[in-house]
Amino acid sequence: MGKIFEESAERYKNYVVPTYAPGRMFVRGAGTRLWDDDGQEYLDFAAGISVCNLGHCHPRVTAAIREQAGKLVHVSNLYMNELMPKLAEKLIRESFDGKVFFANSGAEANEGMIKLARKYGNARGGRNTIISMDNSFHGRTLATLAATGRAKYRRGFEPDVPGFRQVPFNDFEALKAAVTPDVCAIMLEMVQGEGGILPADPDYLRQVRALCDERDILMLCDEVQCGMGRLGTRFAYQSFGVVPDVLSMAKAIANGLPMGGFIVRRPFADTLGLGMHASTFGGTPLACAAALAVQEAFDCDGVLENCREQGEYLRQRLAEASRGYSWVKGVRGRGLMVGLVLDRPAGPLSGALLEKQHLVTLTAGETVLRLLPPLIVTRDEVDDAVTRIAAELARQPR
Repeated sequence: MGKIFEESAERYKNYVVPTYAPGRMFVRGAGTRLWDDDGQEYLDFAAGISVCNLGHCHPRVTAAIREQAGKLVHVSNLYMNELMPKLAEKLIRESFDGKVFFANSGAEANEGMIKLARKYGNARGGRNTIISMDNSFHGRTLATLAATGRAKYRRGFEPDVPGFRQVPFNDFEALKAAVTPDVCAIMLEMVQGEGGILPADPDYLRQVRALCDERDILMLCDEVQCGMGRLGTRFAYQSFGVVPDVLSMAKAIANGLPMGGFIVRRPFADTLGLGMHASTFGGTPLACAAALAVQEAFDCDGVLENCREQGEYLRQRLAEASRGYSWVKGVRGRGLMVGLVLDRPAGPLSGALLEKQHLVTLTAGETVLRLLPPLIVTRDEVDDAVTRIAAELARQPR
């Protein structure tokens, strides 16, 4: 570790609330590469937890931010800025007919989606319970924690916000049995990220959609991690052929600038009226300029096609490289949202990859090595990453 890291770590210890334990300092990024304060180069297969989906310092996004920062950064939503409705129109044209609310983060996006669902249900006889899934993750605010199907995140913050109920993921009979007259919405991820890179079953989603239509229940999809191109389609639901009533988005929408929001189908778009919800920094000119550049890259640079191609190749190469290790249980995922499933905690392997192989990875669901490379990753970089993973697999205890 360099002197800059040591000085920063001391300041961090003294002045920052210790909810994280950062072990590296990256000072520069370009594409799929990062450099630390010692000048060491790393291959990034985490993308800031699926935030920098176009890689670091993407030319389109960087140019848009620079230009807009010299014009106007913020005026508040009391006034019109031309980029917010332009971005909303683009997102609607690429998804389903409806309207968009802009916020700053995934938790905020999900909070807004929850509020909309409760407003809708309360107007229909006081229905305000939301069903979510075991192993889900929806955020760290009190309401999104209550929706999250992993008890460890809620521990110590009791009592839970009432009105949430969890059922097993991909189990339609369990879900159907849980739908009582007080239920206003069903909330799920198309691919569970923090829960272990677990894709939804397409037949299950079709059954959920039909149940929601039958019971006048809103179908809410959390696309915070699995959206914005990560599965090889612009929106995650488009990989499964089932259209939700509301979807939340964040992380990669502006490729690193804080931004989130939700899209709601037009029949439900006026559920939240004037003054019923707000976000001071939602849809600023600066964030919208970055987000429009992301959409332009999707349109012009073959990003989604590359994601599908390299995702399939990465899963194939990982399966080959891990064959013969009894403690590696398989490879799963969609697009470039990939998990290497182990029979043991994945933390030591991820840590060794960072320390020994200079490969940045993540974990998920305790026993899954999570790989979220930028969607611009090349075949050579996939080969490079798998070579590093194979080298570290060979070093791990049997």
